Amino acid sequence: MKKAIKWVLIIGGSLVALVLLSLLIVPQFVDVQQYKPEIEKRVSEATGRPFTLGGDLGLSLFPWVGLSFSDLHLGNPPGFKEKDLVAVKSFEVRVKLIPLLSRDIQVKRFILEGPRIVLERRKDGRGNWEGMGKPSGEVSDKAPEEKKGAPESESGRGLPIKSLAVSEFAIRDGSVLWIDHVNGERREISDLTLRLEDVSLDRPIELALSVRLEGKPLSLKGKVGPVGKEPGKGTIPLDLAVQALKQVEMSLKGTIIDPLERPQFDLALQVSPFSPRKLFSDLGQTFPIKTADPKALDHVALKVNLKGNPETISVSDGTLDLDESRLTFSVKAKDFSRPNVAFDLSLDQIDADRYLPAAGENKPVEEKEMTEAPAPEQKKIDYTPLRRLVLDGAIRVGKLKAHGARLQDVNVKVAGKNGYFHLDPLTLRLYQGNVSSKGALDVRQDVPKSNVQLDAQGIQVGPLLKDLLEKDFLEGTVQSTVVINLAGDDPEKIKSTLNGKGDLLFKDGAIVGMDLAGMVRNVKATFGLAEKGGERPRTDFSELHAPFTITNGVVNTPKTSLMSPLIRVLAAGDANLVDETLDFRVEPKFVGTIKGQGDTMQRSGLMVPVLVTGTFSSPKFRPDLKGMLKKGLEDGLPQPSDLKKILPGQGVQEGESVPLEEKAKDLLKGLPFGR
Repeated sequence: MKKAIKWVLIIGGSLVALVLLSLLIVPQFVDVQQYKPEIEKRVSEATGRPFTLGGDLGLSLFPWVGLSFSDLHLGNPPGFKEKDLVAVKSFEVRVKLIPLLSRDIQVKRFILEGPRIVLERRKDGRGNWEGMGKPSGEVSDKAPEEKKGAPESESGRGLPIKSLAVSEFAIRDGSVLWIDHVNGERREISDLTLRLEDVSLDRPIELALSVRLEGKPLSLKGKVGPVGKEPGKGTIPLDLAVQALKQVEMSLKGTIIDPLERPQFDLALQVSPFSPRKLFSDLGQTFPIKTADPKALDHVALKVNLKGNPETISVSDGTLDLDESRLTFSVKAKDFSRPNVAFDLSLDQIDADRYLPAAGENKPVEEKEMTEAPAPEQKKIDYTPLRRLVLDGAIRVGKLKAHGARLQDVNVKVAGKNGYFHLDPLTLRLYQGNVSSKGALDVRQDVPKSNVQLDAQGIQVGPLLKDLLEKDFLEGTVQSTVVINLAGDDPEKIKSTLNGKGDLLFKDGAIVGMDLAGMVRNVKATFGLAEKGGERPRTDFSELHAPFTITNGVVNTPKTSLMSPLIRVLAAGDANLVDETLDFRVEPKFVGTIKGQGDTMQRSGLMVPVLVTGTFSSPKFRPDLKGMLKKGLEDGLPQPSDLKKILPGQGVQEGESVPLEEKAKDLLKGLPFGR
């Protein structure tokens, strides 16, 4: 028995020694170069592209299984300007043989030198990467059967290895070139270098990537792992740092859990302060956003925590610095097939006017387009995504400047689902007053519907108009209530479906630029026939009350009244928002005596009714002579024969339009229908 065991060991050892000796000797005597033509032929047939190996082909079997080659070229099909799709200067890999039997991968070297990939798209839209290998119709139908027959226990598992160790891993001097003949684009990634150090399953892997994008440097450094004994399962730590163009520095830290089975992530992202304008300048590109302030978007920083899985993602502790503004935010989204989004945004301050285009920007181009070509037909808006959206959020802004107006303490609550969204409440402070509002948007049907309710109290209208319109024609404190309903998603449709009502009340103010009392005394002054004085006129009032209704885009005021120490004014009529026309009658009454701002007694005086017609942009004013005569001889009204004395030699007839002072236009623009 002992002799048998002895002989078995001797024979077995001899066989092993013989195999090892063969692995060492065979590569020395076998000329692998003679197989190059066959390899080139087979690869060409498999890819449908020309394939060549210009350099030597190296092979070793023991103790390291090694393969090396150089000057590899995988060409392009006919019709492309570039010769190669893929080119490699040299490649070498060495893997230890014996440990492979126990799924232990030990790599001595993995070196790829000078890989170059050229992606080219012809003018007909075809890319050089298309059509490689066999046509899709020739793919074997055995794949589903093979997958079905695979052991269920291996499905979804990690890589089938026990351990991994790589001494040297490097990709050097790589490049990727993108050529698009359709759009005339050419982009290049060059000087690509990737190094991995201490590659193992049970230790963190250090990586270093450097590359040039259009000649500009980009680098990535950090650690990944350990990936664990079962790669793709468990928790994998990340600690990465990115630097771009020596301008942008970004760090990403956290963990990825079960990336192959039930992927989850918990990451902290931080972008250090940088200047987007300087970044684009260093790239040699024009900054894509035109802003009124050329120094806007010069400082940006971001810090945020990201956590989630394929079904849910949450953003917490977010901070975005934008110039002098800081936004803190949190967002949570789930069920992406029917997005359910909750958010909370808080902005300390922002001057929105800095980020809007400069006044008159692109105006010549727009005018040219309007004269040379008709406006394109507006595409129908698809509201299906909004109908699937579930929304619940809050927005707060400490200080906001928009279109010149200054607002404080803006608070908005928005919520909705199934295509119905509402803002309730929306509150803010501006110009010593308060605004409280709520509204709704209904997109459950193809034609959207909206409604807005607004209540404003104690707003100083003078400073508001100066900042918002750069006009100074009205002073006082305003309070208002407005309810508006509308439908449609284009301006013309919205104007024609506008309905609602409102009430504007101005107290203790003045109409600047008009002296109504003086105009009543002098008809010539009323209609711009007298010489202008040097002092700017004004009409003080104790109350200006303007109730109105809106019916299908027509604004009607039945009785707008102005109460002043010297004059009372009543106005009634319509402003048509659809065709932008005016039809008003203004009836002033001069008061003979004054008892103070609170005097409401009806008093006799000279009546000079005025008809306001024309359009919003070009209003017309004329005396209502027929209405004035119809009143009869009351309290010293002039005889018909005296009208010639009032307007001597002016040739002003009833129905004839005479332009009023330019400030009258400003006043009309300040009314509810004026904008």
